[in-house]
Amino acid sequence: MGYCVPSMSSTIRLITICIVVSSVVSVGCAEGRTRAFKRVFAFGDSFTDTGNTKNAEGPSGFGHVSNSPYGTTFFNHSTNRYSDGRLVIDFVAEALSLPYLPPYRHSKGNDTFGVNFAVAGSTAINHLFFVRNNLSLDITPQSIQTQMIWFNRYLESQQCQESKCKDFDDTLFWFGEIGVNDYAYTLGSTVSDDTIRKLAITSVSGSLQTLLEKGAKYLVVQGLPLTGCLTLSMYLAPPDDRDEIGCVKSVNNQSYHHNLVLQAKLQEFRKQYPQAVILYADYFNAYRTVMKNPSKYGFKEAFKVCCGSGEPPYNFSVFATCGTPNATVCTSPSQYINWDGVHLTEAMYKIISSMFLQGNFTQPPFNFLLGKKERVG
Repeated sequence: MGYCVPSMSSTIRLITICIVVSSVVSVGCAEGRTRAFKRVFAFGDSFTDTGNTKNAEGPSGFGHVSNSPYGTTFFNHSTNRYSDGRLVIDFVAEALSLPYLPPYRHSKGNDTFGVNFAVAGSTAINHLFFVRNNLSLDITPQSIQTQMIWFNRYLESQQCQESKCKDFDDTLFWFGEIGVNDYAYTLGSTVSDDTIRKLAITSVSGSLQTLLEKGAKYLVVQGLPLTGCLTLSMYLAPPDDRDEIGCVKSVNNQSYHHNLVLQAKLQEFRKQYPQAVILYADYFNAYRTVMKNPSKYGFKEAFKVCCGSGEPPYNFSVFATCGTPNATVCTSPSQYINWDGVHLTEAMYKIISSMFLQGNFTQPPFNFLLGKKERVG
């Protein structure tokens, strides 16, 4: 995920655009104990990107994320994360007693504990598909295939050039959500949701299978989030397109059906690769649980953005987004679910990651993965 400041002619294709935890569970090591995992490799879009769009090659509409107030809650400056602070992947690293993952393109050799290949604006389907169908917003050329190329280059730099690497026994692969941008690019076109779903799942499955064939043993795969509850969706969709929790029904249905197909594919992989532990992280229902009762989790604003500029009730405009001169920022980001209209606040990411790591929103539970790791480690 990730977004740009578009022209008016582009906004119809932006309803779901660019989707591109404190230490949440004591699963790592207290002092003197062995870490559950020695490193993490992450993939995905801007929900997982920790800085790969900084000085990105090719066209990019993400310059605003380098500006204040991005990063203001935790890092006190922009780290090119798409939030006011930490992301789910950061809370996962904390929980595993590991440092925050450096972005692949700016790791500066500090890759002892893993690397983050996720990049904002990424699609699941190869970018050329959108170019050929005249659907590209010319934001970023990266896709999950790009990230797999980067991963292979990284392995080569580590002298791991065999068809199957043998050193992933202590590695967690975190496959963040990816695919929301694919649907966003094709909104209003003749390309159907069914076509995008098929192509996107095929592409994601291919990447997952590549990792499994290389010897990956521990994978967490996130589904698409509740994209119809993002402020951008609410802002652009007609008022009569709403579901029982007040979000955009058509967009949420899109993500729901995508996730069903993804889960079925993961079940096939579990049978095909019984030596691997594959978790599905249910982003959709974790997010939905919060939306059903925001105040229970400390939120006062379910749809209004903390950082943005615009008329009530959303404080959002696609022409004056967070990080641009006309945008303002709220004084209490922890009371908001939406940070900039497309991405979430650190507070929301903290709750979601806790639901993954401590709760019942991964199948099988995260503790099962840790138990399995201990038995075979």
